[in-house]
Amino acid sequence: MFLFLSKLIPLFFYPMGAAYLLLTVALILWWINSKWTPAAIGAALIILFLSGNTWISHRLAQSLEWQNIPKAELPIADAIVILGGGIRAGAYPRPDVDFTDAGDRVWHGGNLYRAGKAPKIIVSGGRITWQGGGNPESDDLTKILVNMGVPQLDIIPEPNSYNTHDNAVNVQKILQAQNFKTILLVTSAMHMPRSMAIFQRLGIRAIAAPTDYRISQLELDQPNLETQSVILSFLPNEECFSLTTQAIREYIGILTYRLRGWL
Repeated sequence: MFLFLSKLIPLFFYPMGAAYLLLTVALILWWINSKWTPAAIGAALIILFLSGNTWISHRLAQSLEWQNIPKAELPIADAIVILGGGIRAGAYPRPDVDFTDAGDRVWHGGNLYRAGKAPKIIVSGGRITWQGGGNPESDDLTKILVNMGVPQLDIIPEPNSYNTHDNAVNVQKILQAQNFKTILLVTSAMHMPRSMAIFQRLGIRAIAAPTDYRISQLELDQPNLETQSVILSFLPNEECFSLTTQAIREYIGILTYRLRGWL
């Protein structure tokens, strides 16, 4: 039940969900001839404008992504841990597994292995049956890594995780069984603050190896370069909605995990 509620309730705090809720309220208020109808519509428009604004969405994403930028070359560890969440199941009509934006995780983890940063890779991730189902993400990640040249014997799948807390708890069991002391933790930069906090809370010696940066210095500078960029930056767009939503999701996740005592 917690898993379902953790997916359902935050929807109404994301920009589109909050705007939808306010517009529904506005429709009801209009139906009963309430004077508060314009206020509800105005609040929805403000949410849509702010969440789709380039400066706001980029800074909000940066506040998470830039927390764990490696200050030096990553050290050698006992294992590389790749958290799931960057692929879609290879279901019809897809010819094979599809990558999402977060698919950089498996690529980055495989490159770290090939660079000799660790002798083993742990891939952690299952799939929720009521969210598409299919093979566990760990199986698909293993297949991709093998295609990248990583020997299957050096890959340890963990197929029973459905959220970041599960990732950390289940990976900890593997680390204890294998007597691994230090790991390089690979996940999206925006997801890294919550991931690092929960892994470290469990006493795991994790070193952040983030990837999938949505915001670079280039994106921060772009809106200020020319008049056209400034004008377009004020107008809501789909990418900014996505960035704002992802950042809010992470902050809600951090708050929820703190309330549950996981952080």
